[in-house]
Amino acid sequence: MKVLSTLLSLHPARTSLLVLAALGASGLTLPAHATRIKEVAAIQGVRSNQLTGYGLVVGLDGTGDQTTQMPYTKQALANYLEQMGIALPATGNAAQLQLKNVAAVIITADLPAFAQPGQAIDINVSSMGNAKSLKGGTLVATPLRGADGEIYALAQGNVVVGGAGAAAGGSKVQVNHLNAGRVPQGAQVERAVPTPVNQGNTITLGLNQTDFQTADKMVRAINQRMGAGTAMALDGRTVQVNAPIDPGSRVRMIAEIQEMPIETSKPAAKVVINARTGSIVLNQAVTLGPCAIAHGNLSITISTTPVISQPAPFSQGQTVVAQKSDIQVKQEPGKVINMPNSPQLTDVVRALNSLGATPQDLLAILQAIKAAGAMDAELEVI
Repeated sequence: MKVLSTLLSLHPARTSLLVLAALGASGLTLPAHATRIKEVAAIQGVRSNQLTGYGLVVGLDGTGDQTTQMPYTKQALANYLEQMGIALPATGNAAQLQLKNVAAVIITADLPAFAQPGQAIDINVSSMGNAKSLKGGTLVATPLRGADGEIYALAQGNVVVGGAGAAAGGSKVQVNHLNAGRVPQGAQVERAVPTPVNQGNTITLGLNQTDFQTADKMVRAINQRMGAGTAMALDGRTVQVNAPIDPGSRVRMIAEIQEMPIETSKPAAKVVINARTGSIVLNQAVTLGPCAIAHGNLSITISTTPVISQPAPFSQGQTVVAQKSDIQVKQEPGKVINMPNSPQLTDVVRALNSLGATPQDLLAILQAIKAAGAMDAELEVI
């Protein structure tokens, strides 16, 4: 059974909850079905690796870095020219270079698992200075390094920026972000990363989330298909599988395991609260017990009005400006609302609708319901 999440803060609380209650009452629920192992677990060692590098984008239309404030752009270009055999004057490379058509950038990329030398990968290019736009620029050859400092790819190509902008007479119009772009197939792999998939007599499956029940179901499904003793759960997140030594047979075995269907366990009841935005998400396992809630609002309004004291003519007095403050306290009448037992998500939504509270009020109300023991769910504040 998949988790059915309900977002309560996209619109005012009452409207959102009523819409969600109507959807639940109309039968728009996810049907129970089997999930493939590949959707809940991954093979240990089969992972991507992050690459990064520092480079230069050239060919900009006057939208590059301002040289007076970006000395590292000058230094990088001077170093590049020296590698090309062009020697700059010792006292001129910091004063004579005008680099409005050049921008210093950071390149990032993900090296996929099993990527081999000669294959191409996509790269992201982001300005690290005060360039106005990277549109129309070309990234010069830049080595991309891994966490170990070794070079794994070489990046180069024309930067694709999904935006546009124009400026004239002190006015500026811009659509989307112009200081970051992408180079499709812009890096070539120079070195492969070894993976432990073909090493040893076993492979290890790592669950995406710790769940002992799911791990046990995976072991049962694998042993039923491939023989008793093939798989063993080491803990709630790790399943070890005996695998053949031959790489071809091992690949076929992994492919078969990943396609095996298993019934996922019922999700734990959880309410996720974003205290910064007032967002509230709860899954279908959340239930409410009978309780009574008193809800009311207290509003305080403070208004300030300037008061000018004007002296009489020829009195040698001075005009004085003072402030007059008016404080009003308004408390709306509160009422006690009986919350019935709510075993289903639609019942919970309908019960919360009866409060007429805003998402910010619901943050405190749900925490109080949990503290009173009337809600069987875990509260997580992010």
